Amino acid sequence: MVEGMTQSISIGPAPTKLLPLADASARGGDAEASCACCAPVVSATEQGAAEASAARDLVVAEYAVVGMTCGNCVKHVTADVSGVTGVERVEVDLVAGGVSTVRVLSALHVDPALVAEAVEEAGYEVVAG
Repeated sequence: MVEGMTQSISIGPAPTKLLPLADASARGGDAEASCACCAPVVSATEQGAAEASAARDLVVAEYAVVGMTCGNCVKHVTADVSGVTGVERVEVDLVAGGVSTVRVLSALHVDPALVAEAVEEAGYEVVAG
């Protein structure tokens, strides 16, 4: 260190940055304030009802798929099948090492051959259910 210079060392937590409070009623919640980064609170019942309503308007097709063993397998199949034109949502019931169910939801009928091709691209196989 150069003569005449001092060095300052700070020990302890870094200063905290406070976020502004947002009025929850502006987000459809109650009048209590909460932090500005919080999403609106939706009960499981409300969310389930909204999903059920949306699902009623969709075509649902199920596929039996073998070779899936983990959540990463689910991620790959979901991504590839979601890329098929017309697919709106993909749900997977994983049976590790067994026959998993891949549920494809779409506004219109989706060609099963395209779904099977997407599953194969992910590295798995559609079998007769």
